[in-house]
Amino acid sequence: MPKHSSLHHDLGNGASLNNPERAWLAALGELQMQVTADIYRMYLQPARFLAYEDGTFLIAVPNGFVKDWLEHRLHRVVKRTLEHMVGRAVELRFTVQPPAVRDANGAAPAPLLQPAEAVESRPAAQSAAEPSALVADYVFETFIVGPNNRIAHAAAMAVADQPGSRYNPLFIYSGVGLGKTHLLHAIGHRARQRGRRVIYVSGEAFTNELVTAIRTGAQEQFRAKYRTSEVLLVDDVQFVAGKPSTQEELFHTFNALHAAGRQIVLASDRPPKAIATVESRLRSRFEWGLIADIQPPSLEMRVAILQAKAKAQGAALPNGVLERIAALVPTNVRELEGALTRVIAYAGLAEAPLTPAGVDAILADMVPPKAQVSPEELLTLVARHFEVSVDDLVGSRRLKNVVLARQVAMYLLREDLNLPYTRIGEMFGGRDHATAMHSVRKVEELLDTDEVLRHAVDTLREQMAQPASVAVRRR
Repeated sequence: MPKHSSLHHDLGNGASLNNPERAWLAALGELQMQVTADIYRMYLQPARFLAYEDGTFLIAVPNGFVKDWLEHRLHRVVKRTLEHMVGRAVELRFTVQPPAVRDANGAAPAPLLQPAEAVESRPAAQSAAEPSALVADYVFETFIVGPNNRIAHAAAMAVADQPGSRYNPLFIYSGVGLGKTHLLHAIGHRARQRGRRVIYVSGEAFTNELVTAIRTGAQEQFRAKYRTSEVLLVDDVQFVAGKPSTQEELFHTFNALHAAGRQIVLASDRPPKAIATVESRLRSRFEWGLIADIQPPSLEMRVAILQAKAKAQGAALPNGVLERIAALVPTNVRELEGALTRVIAYAGLAEAPLTPAGVDAILADMVPPKAQVSPEELLTLVARHFEVSVDDLVGSRRLKNVVLARQVAMYLLREDLNLPYTRIGEMFGGRDHATAMHSVRKVEELLDTDEVLRHAVDTLREQMAQPASVAVRRR
């Protein structure tokens, strides 16, 4: 569980249960930052507070599939988060309430998922699992355009309006939570409005579906499904890396659609050449059309996003509060939305005016110690920690300890000093930004399993938070 401020205790002691719906919204804000975007969007976002009675939260979900997922895979984390919000043990029960059922205010909630035309007649439990499901809110009208994403947005609109005629394939890449999935769904919605048959699928879902088809002998049905689509949207395509059978199937699907003039849109967390263990013939096809990236939004852009999201939630927050939230969440739009949800919910629970200082208390776990070293001083710290020279660190030596130190330095320059990838590449002998992105991603993966590396990064961050003169002198 993430750390939380003392405000949790102030809101606990039973006070937060005076407004259990707000407590549920606060829990959703926490959960949005704990689980992946796909998990949150599919299983938590549609869940609505119904009632609280005798220590039990009753939560409505749209269908049995979502209910099963929440009960068997997410129940523990949801319950634990909710208990942290209210400061006491609670029970959690999910009940199926289709979107057509009206709520207490007499209004029918808008459906959060729009299933593909091909599955509209299937039971709701199946449509929620359908790879082609599109999120209703992810349309061009709700996408905030700025300098960081203007090219990707324009290209997405072009292929949505005229599939197969321009930018085929369109390859969009960015870090986590910056809007590439939003653009894929927006393309899907616009193309469907124009009568096109659209399939949206993640790389993981494509792989799992292929495995099932092979096991059940349904490969031909699998191929017919994907190769007859008019617009194929593949999210997180980097997932197919290292999976030869999936790559083989995607390669032939790509060829069939491209030859027929059908539109292909791919999204990834890195550019094609930075996706390791992908066959060169498949990577070359990823590069046939337009490659567009989405950069982290500026402070002004983040404030604009928060203003739009707050308005959508019916919350009027002072600009100073929005600016403070934006300052605390510098790169990830999904975390930005989660932070806003948390702040709005806590404000309702505390029933007190929001201030920038109050935001700091609510989001205390998101306020990292501020690095007090320059990029050059950081290189010195990393070189000393790994016992290599700065020249080797920024040079071309490929010794294992030097490569690891170089990757850690790139990771810290990006994550803690927020340097652009292009600037990081320049600091390391003129490497390109894709190399820097790959290094950052590699360290992120290692940190999940390598305790020694986690300790090294934590130690370096402690040194970086000290005054530069002290940090650089230390050994």
